[in-house]
Amino acid sequence: MIIGVGIDLIEISRIEQAITQYGEKFISRVFTETERKYCEEYKDKKFLHYAARFAAKEAFSKAIGTGLRQGFKLNQVGIVNGDKGDPRIELFGSLAEKWGKYKIFVSLSHLSSVASAVVIIESNEIQSS
Repeated sequence: MIIGVGIDLIEISRIEQAITQYGEKFISRVFTETERKYCEEYKDKKFLHYAARFAAKEAFSKAIGTGLRQGFKLNQVGIVNGDKGDPRIELFGSLAEKWGKYKIFVSLSHLSSVASAVVIIESNEIQSS
């Protein structure tokens, strides 16, 4: 059973501006160490990858119904790549405690100026009618 769906679209320039302006303070508050290593490998395209991951965090916050309120911490949601390169959500802290038991699907996409993400959260339990 689907518990929640979230979608987000962000201009890559917004993330580039935030990283340029606030640097390490912004990056450490928003991204996991794994995400940082991954994005930094792309040198001139790193902002595109940071933006897609930011969109996934926003989409996840919408899927759980809180948005970026109620103690939601961006760096408690991370994107890792599966064996085939497919994106997967990794949760930490209180988000892992509350949402770690669910199946979470994520899809990322980007063009030269925008990045997007869709998150679907599914219960492992079968609902009876």
